[in-house]
Amino acid sequence: MARDAASVIEDALALPDEVCASLAGALLNSLDPETEEAVEPAWLNEIQRRAAELDSGAVASVPWAEEVDAKLRAVLTRGR
Repeated sequence: MARDAASVIEDALALPDEVCASLAGALLNSLDPETEEAVEPAWLNEIQRRAAELDSGAVASVPWAEEVDAKLRAVLTRGR
């Protein structure tokens, strides 16, 4: 018996967070797996580059609560 998408989604949202995240990833990967395979090495290189910049002190991380959140709220407030 076929189930409608709404009931599948309802059941999926009731799963534990880790299982739900894994399911979401699997669904996204199923849409265009070739694209992800082609892009994955580029993402890995970017992650390694950024980690190296942080480790070397070339860049500094920005605290979310103190700076990023305030900047985001300012942008959102101006947009209203």
